[in-house]
Amino acid sequence: MDTPTTTRISAKYRLFLPYWAVFQTDLRQTMRNWVYMTWVIAVSLTAFGYVLYRMGAHRETGWVQQAADVMNDLLRWVVLGSVAMIAALAVGSISAERGTLADSVLSRGISRYQYFLAKFHSRLVCVLGTIMFLGMLMLTGCYAMLSEEKLSLAGGLMALVVVAALLMVVVSCGVTLSALCGNTLLGMSLLWLFLYGGGYMLELLPASIPTPDRVLHEMPAILRGTYDSQLIWRLLEGTAILSFAAALFGMVGFSRRDV
Repeated sequence: MDTPTTTRISAKYRLFLPYWAVFQTDLRQTMRNWVYMTWVIAVSLTAFGYVLYRMGAHRETGWVQQAADVMNDLLRWVVLGSVAMIAALAVGSISAERGTLADSVLSRGISRYQYFLAKFHSRLVCVLGTIMFLGMLMLTGCYAMLSEEKLSLAGGLMALVVVAALLMVVVSCGVTLSALCGNTLLGMSLLWLFLYGGGYMLELLPASIPTPDRVLHEMPAILRGTYDSQLIWRLLEGTAILSFAAALFGMVGFSRRDV
């Protein structure tokens, strides 16, 4: 009586085994990538050095250092300074394996859908997990070492979610271009064109629509907990829809593309 149940469970597990294997392998390779390690080290050293500098200025001159202002500067630098590294990680996810892509997909028991999703999810987990981890460290350091009167912990967490949502779009578009373009350099060029051109076009929209630049300008209010919750939720919904649409387009295009 137990044999059919065991067979069904084993078959269900093996159905997702290729996806899980590619996901784990790509996640390990990404975290060992020199681009990823350079990005993490640069963000960590910059944040640590800037917090120490602001603490030193407070002790030497008596100038009160507001944690919300320091955290705002750090998050802005993380977003603007990390885009290039994150774009390189995302665009190189599939196109970098151009020479072995046919062997990786066609010669193994994995569909193109699972292969794309495994690559996409591994890069997404790696980038967003790193951003949230480093952001929590920066938030804790600012709150503990500086004047926290104007810094809200709930607002700080919401600010990290907003940053992660913006970078999620970069990862989604990067992996999609990586799946559709056979050349990494071409994918990077198209991604930069999309980011800068799209960002410029978004600024032409009405002021009521949240754009990345407008949200970054509202970051001090978010950190203080005095933000417009409806504006933030519209941003999160927009980034989620855009990321899902980009990933779906890339997955369908990759399934029809010659490898």
